[in-house]
Amino acid sequence: MQTIERLESEVRSYCRAFPTIFSRARGAELFDRRGRAYLDFFAGAGALNYGHNHPVLKQRLLDYLVGDGIAHSLDMATDAKTRFLAAFERYVLDPRRLRYKVMFPGPTGTNAVEAALKLARKITGRTEVVSFTNAFHGMTLGALAATGNAAKRRAAGVPLTHIARAPFDGYFGPDVDTLEHLERRLADHSSGLDRPAAFLLETVQAEGGINVASPEWLRGIAELARRHDALLIVDDIQVGCGRTGRFFSFEEAGIVPDIVCLSKSLSGFGQPFAVTLMRPDLDVWKPGEHNGTFRGNNLAFVTATAALETFWADDALSRQVAERSAYARARLDRIAQEHDALVKGRGLILGLAFADPELARRASQHAFEAGLVIETAGPDDEVLKLLPPLTLTHAELERGLDIITDAVARAVKTTPRRTSPRAVLAPSTTYPHPQHHGVLS
Repeated sequence: MQTIERLESEVRSYCRAFPTIFSRARGAELFDRRGRAYLDFFAGAGALNYGHNHPVLKQRLLDYLVGDGIAHSLDMATDAKTRFLAAFERYVLDPRRLRYKVMFPGPTGTNAVEAALKLARKITGRTEVVSFTNAFHGMTLGALAATGNAAKRRAAGVPLTHIARAPFDGYFGPDVDTLEHLERRLADHSSGLDRPAAFLLETVQAEGGINVASPEWLRGIAELARRHDALLIVDDIQVGCGRTGRFFSFEEAGIVPDIVCLSKSLSGFGQPFAVTLMRPDLDVWKPGEHNGTFRGNNLAFVTATAALETFWADDALSRQVAERSAYARARLDRIAQEHDALVKGRGLILGLAFADPELARRASQHAFEAGLVIETAGPDDEVLKLLPPLTLTHAELERGLDIITDAVARAVKTTPRRTSPRAVLAPSTTYPHPQHHGVLS
C-alpha cells in the first residue's frame, strides 16, 4: 500500500475502506496478495452482475484477442459491434417490444447521462430538467448538476445549473404524495418551475440510499412527462441489466421511457461500456454532433454479447434473482427487527438503514475484517448496501448474510448510542417481484 499512498491522489476512496491489495478474482470472491478470500457484496458498484471472470465471457474475450480482433475503432463498423447490436435486439428489445435506437456515447455511465440531457434539450428547445432529491447521475458537470449529493456537487467548483429539484417518492415519508406536489408546481405558472425538457430519474436510487419508487409513482411521472411534452429519461445504470430481476428496472411499472441510460454491467465483464437508448423519432443527431474517442469498445462488445446470449435467452436469471432476494430480505428483516433498522430495496440491491450512520460504517468495517466486501450508501452513509453478483450461489449468499448478522451485532455493541441529525427511518416502498418476464404494453 505504500506505493499507492505515495503516488496516487488523495481522491482515492474504496482502497481506504477496504485496505488490502487484491490480486485476483473469481465468481463472487476476491483474493488479496496473501491469498485471503473475500466474498464480494460490492460487485464493482454494480459493474459485475455476473461476477468476476465468468468463464464463458472470459473465453469469448480470450478467443477474440488471440484472433487479433479489433480493440479500438471509434464508431467505425466492426464485426464485434454488429454482433452486439443484433444480440441486444434479439434478447432485450424484441422480447419487450421496444424499438429503441442505440447510441454509444462514451465508455461510462456519466457519458450516457450527458448524451441524454443534451438530446432532450436539443429536441424540446428547453433548458430545465427535473431531477430528484438524493439522485446520483455521474460526476461530469451536466450529470453532476442533476445529482443531489452536496459533497460531490461542491467539488465541481462552478455553478451547476438548469436543473429543477423535486422530491423523490417517499422523500417526506409515506403520508406525503410527492407526485401531487410536483403536479401542482407544474400546473401553477407562478411556481417558478419552468416547463422542463425532461424528467430524469432512477427507479431505485442506489447511491442515494436504496430508495425505491413505487410502480404507481413511476407511472404518474411518465404521465406527467407526456402531458407537459417533456421526455422521460430513466437512468438504469446501476439497477439495470437484471439487478432488480428483469433486464430493465422499469419493466415492473409497465412504463416505456423515451430515453434509457445503461452502463456498468452492460459489458458483463467490468469493461467500460455505456449506451443511450432513444425512441427512433428522437434520433435527431447530426453525424459527429456528439462523439468521443472511446465510443467503440470492441472488447466490451464481445463480452456484452456473450452475457446476453448466456443470461438473457430465457428468464432463469430473473427467477434466481427473485429467489435470492426473498431469502436475503427474510434474513435482513430479522436483523432489522433485532437492531431497530429498516430493510430497503428490490431484487439484489438491498440495504439495512440505521438511524445512526456510524452503525452502517462500523458494520461495513467489521464485515471486511470477517472477509466480506460491502459498502455503505445514503446521504450520511447510513445504509449498509448489499450488491452481490446476481450469479452467486445460495451458499455464498447465506455465508455473506451470516457475516452481516455478526458484523451488525458487533457494530451495535461497540458504537456509543447517539441520535443522527439527518437520518429518519421511514417505510421503504416495496412491491412483489414477478417471477417471469412480461411484455410492456
